[in-house]
Parts: sequence; structure tokens; C-alpha cells
Amino acid sequence: MIDEGDRVLVGVSGGLDSLVLLDLIRTPMLFLPSYSVLAVNIDLGFDEDYETYKALETYLNGGGYEYVMEKTDIGTFSHSDKNRKNPCFLCSRLRKKRIIEIAEDYGCNKIAFAHHKDDIIETLLLNMFYAREISTMVPNQSIFRGKFHIIRPLAYITEELVKKYAREQLFPTMENRCPTSRISKRMYIKNLLNELEKDNKDIRENIFKSMTHVKTEYLLTKEVVAVSGDNDRERTRKPSLVGGEIHNIEEISLDMERDGKVGEKEIL
Repeated sequence: MIDEGDRVLVGVSGGLDSLVLLDLIRTPMLFLPSYSVLAVNIDLGFDEDYETYKALETYLNGGGYEYVMEKTDIGTFSHSDKNRKNPCFLCSRLRKKRIIEIAEDYGCNKIAFAHHKDDIIETLLLNMFYAREISTMVPNQSIFRGKFHIIRPLAYITEELVKKYAREQLFPTMENRCPTSRISKRMYIKNLLNELEKDNKDIRENIFKSMTHVKTEYLLTKEVVAVSGDNDRERTRKPSLVGGEIHNIEEISLDMERDGKVGEKEIL
């Protein structure tokens, strides 16, 4: 994920996950290449007194980090009457756009986010439930034709282990003041998985491993069909019947119209 001479922007929200990433990414390790780190915080405007902002600034100064902090109204605008659709989508989009702009301004070629293994599992289900697609976040993703790479160094580490490290290091706890943070679709998925794990403790691990055991011959897939002129259209191909007959195929919805995006295209 990190190469010699990289300049890595680390997105720091003030949450424990991002503080863990920031701490670990600057920890000396054997055989690690030489690179520089820039911590970036985009304040969303929910805390009018900027108590969290000031606490994070004190932490970054105390740790000797190079950082950029910006006060914005991204969060409050996204939750205002001017945005009547999904506030998380707009908030994430505007925040991500600004982070990429800062990366360009400060010469950063890598953008590191603190998404962990549980986030990747939850995003898979979010995209299946609400975006009608099977996809999730990936550990290393090229964007803008390779100009930047989004990396997720905690991708294979569970949330439990990340939080344990945060407690051991006595990282400061900073309140998330977003009004939808506790009632979001992501929180719904997290609670659902917690309930399922009461009966099967391997639920999360099974879902995670299933993403590397995809049997495409047993999925509905699209194929391009040539029509008149230079125009093509897509249609959904029925699953292979190998391995057993499929009944009531007409009951499977083939409607691929999209009315929103969730997850990697939306959630940081």
C-alpha cells in the first residue's frame, strides 16, 4: 500500500479508528519504506463551540504531526432542508471531494482511511440491501487514472482489535455529534450482525471470507446485447442451471434501475 517516497494523507475524523491508523502509520517498522504523513480533519460543523475540533488540534500538536484542519458546514448543510435526500450521501461526497483537493494541494499521492474489517463487511450488506449490487470497499484502490490511491491499512483488522489498541494507548475520546450517526443504515447493519452473532459467532468472518469465494456461475449477470446501429443495451442473463434446476425464475426481479448509491461510492 505504501511505497518509497509516498506522501500519505490520513483522514482523521477524531474517532478512535482514525487515531489508531494515524498512530500506527507513523510507527517505525522493519523494512518499511521512507514516506511522509499529513493528517487531515474536515470539521462538519455540528459542534458550534468547536470543542472536538480544539481537542483534536491539541492532540495533533502534542504528537508533533503535520496536519490540516478545516472548519466547514458540510454536515449541517447535508442535513438541512436544502438537501431532502440521503444526508450521508451528500456529506460523504462533499467531504471526500475536499480531502482529494487537499491531497493535490499538499502533494499527497496516497489517501489513507481507517476503515477496518467490520466496515468492509457492513458495506457489502449495505450495498446489497440498499444499492442493489454486490460490492464493498477495497484495501487499495486507484482513482483518477492512478493519480491517487485510496488505501485502507486496517482492512484486515477487526473493529474489536482496533478499539482494544485505542484503549491501551489511552487515546482521547471525542464525541461524534452527527445527528444520524446512531440511527444510520450502517448502524442498523451493525446491530443486525450483532444479533446474528448471538446464534453463530462466525457470521462476520463467514461473510468476509465469502467475498473471496464468489461463484459467478450462480449469479445473475449482465451481458451486452447488440441492437440497431451503434447502440448496445444490457440485459440480465439467467443463472446457469448446472448443479440443479432453478424453479420460478420469473419471480426473481430483473429490475436493475438505480435510485441511489451506498458504501464505497458514498461512505468514507
